[in-house]
Amino acid sequence: MAEVTRRGLLAGAAVLGGSAAGLTAQGMAATSAAAASPPPGSPSPLGPVKVGPDDPRYQSLTRRGCNARFVGKPDYVRVVGSTEQVVSAVQQAVREGKRIAVRSGGHCFENFVDEPSVRVLIDTSSMSAVYYDARRQAFAVEPGALLGEVYCRLFLGWGVTIPAGATTEVGVGGHVLGGGYGALSRRHGLSVDYLYAVEVVVVDKSGKATSVVATRDPSDPHHDLWWAHTGGGGGNFGIVTRYWFRDPSATKGTDPSQLLPRAPESVTSFSASWSWKDLDQRSFTQLVRNHGRWYEHHSGPDSPYAGLFSVLMLNTRKYGDITLIGRLDSAGPRAQRLIDDYVAAVNKGVGARPTRGHEVQPWLAAAARMEESAPAPFKSKAAYLRKCFTDRQIEVVHEQLSGKAGDELEGSLWLVSYGGKVNSVPADATAVAQRDSILKAIYLTGWEAQQDPQPRLTWVRDFYRAMYADSGGVPVPGAVSDGCFINYPDTDLADPALNTSGTPWHTLYYKDHYPRLQQIKARWDPRDEFRHTLSIRLPK
Repeated sequence: MAEVTRRGLLAGAAVLGGSAAGLTAQGMAATSAAAASPPPGSPSPLGPVKVGPDDPRYQSLTRRGCNARFVGKPDYVRVVGSTEQVVSAVQQAVREGKRIAVRSGGHCFENFVDEPSVRVLIDTSSMSAVYYDARRQAFAVEPGALLGEVYCRLFLGWGVTIPAGATTEVGVGGHVLGGGYGALSRRHGLSVDYLYAVEVVVVDKSGKATSVVATRDPSDPHHDLWWAHTGGGGGNFGIVTRYWFRDPSATKGTDPSQLLPRAPESVTSFSASWSWKDLDQRSFTQLVRNHGRWYEHHSGPDSPYAGLFSVLMLNTRKYGDITLIGRLDSAGPRAQRLIDDYVAAVNKGVGARPTRGHEVQPWLAAAARMEESAPAPFKSKAAYLRKCFTDRQIEVVHEQLSGKAGDELEGSLWLVSYGGKVNSVPADATAVAQRDSILKAIYLTGWEAQQDPQPRLTWVRDFYRAMYADSGGVPVPGAVSDGCFINYPDTDLADPALNTSGTPWHTLYYKDHYPRLQQIKARWDPRDEFRHTLSIRLPK
């Protein structure tokens, strides 16, 4: 995989493994408005701007997606700066009979935004405000805000944060809708566990576009719309124009610093790397098994390791090594001891000495590093793990990474830490159905634009199918697997030639929540204006 692709897909690896870097000028300037709601008389929002194919801005707006495998060609792009502008843009598209898609940060892995039938692209990237809303006693975040900017503003303004992704370039807009997880999730849970309210532009049966605010208050007549946005995925019900966050256990009050988790003072980043030259099949198997079993025993919400986040990057032999990166949300001798014990447990009986590294940083330097990465084509697939891979699956991993294809192609399987506080929330409290997993598995490969993608697509699909051969080529919920993560969408799951399990794609993503999501879809998007290959279907 091209290095540019690795940076774009790391899901936090580049941030965790790299050195501290300064915030961008944009991020620093934005913090000046962090301490309060936008004051009366503040400048008008950018937009609305209509950009067609002949406009010099068109390519910049249509090529913003992180996956260069897909490039859309809408009739026009609407750059919007307020909820009212979104309502107007949606209304016009509905009136024209044009299919709509929305983009905030541009990190959709499939072509939901860039699908050829999309005629109107609504770009919310300029809607990036982050502020305390005293009226709702919650923190408001607009969909175009990037995660790094959110961390910076919340921390500098109030010393708080939300548990969300480790890739700081990701936009809040789509990230939260799928659940939102990252380096602090084992300690604090998912982003949606703190979602108090959401503002959504929807289209009713008559074709009228309006904005609706839905809250987690069970008595709210719009409560079902709030629930759908706690893991139901993007592009299903409408366009989010604002999120509000507040810890559900926080007592209402006038002190914003008590309404979200406190950010750590420091973090300790660490890495361990094993050369493929030092690993045979036995030692490789031991390494993967040790890692999985460690998470089986240390994924409770009260674990002393709740603050540890890691990614085991099982790379093809062509890369030359296998790397474990991570960070702990504290520093000092105790933190170093926890990290040393963790790495020692993963390496026990492997028979190869890893190359180690660590770095202590202030929390903001680690969490809000802004890193630009150019788009490159890639394909990813994913699964939840309830337990360590079986011996048969580990054998498949070794074969795929070290065989002939592993010597020729660049690809990886990442095992990303999960569980902890995430698993203390009842499965029906949010639309996130997977609440007892310990790891997320991400299978991926990428290529340069001039390279033939087919060998790499074949490799990653064969790899995935072999891993789940006992359940029709996909991770059907069971003793070891628990379906898939909607924020890592994979249209292969809807292909009967690649999913022979008899379990539909929507069960893999939503499990028993799907019928409820369909009913909410019928109420709030009865015309199916917001749709894509894996969108919630209207009930029959």
